[in-house]
Amino acid sequence: MQVIDKTETERIQIELKSYKGKEYMDIRIFFKNDEGEWLPTKKGVTVSVHKLNDFLEAFKKEQPAAAET
Repeated sequence: MQVIDKTETERIQIELKSYKGKEYMDIRIFFKNDEGEWLPTKKGVTVSVHKLNDFLEAFKKEQPAAAET
C-alpha cells in the first residue's frame, strides 16, 4: 500500500486488492476520524490490473499540463 498525504486529516491510499478472484488497484480518499482511525470515503476509483498501463499512460500525458500550473 502507498499513501499520499493531502492534509493532516485526509490522505490518498493506493492498494492492490482482489475481489471474486480478480485483481484491481484501488485509489481512494481516506479521512481520520475523531478516534484517530483512517477510514475510507466513497471518493475513489478502482482500476483493473489489465488497465493499469492505460491509466499510467494517461497520467504521463497529463503531467506536462499539470506542471504548467
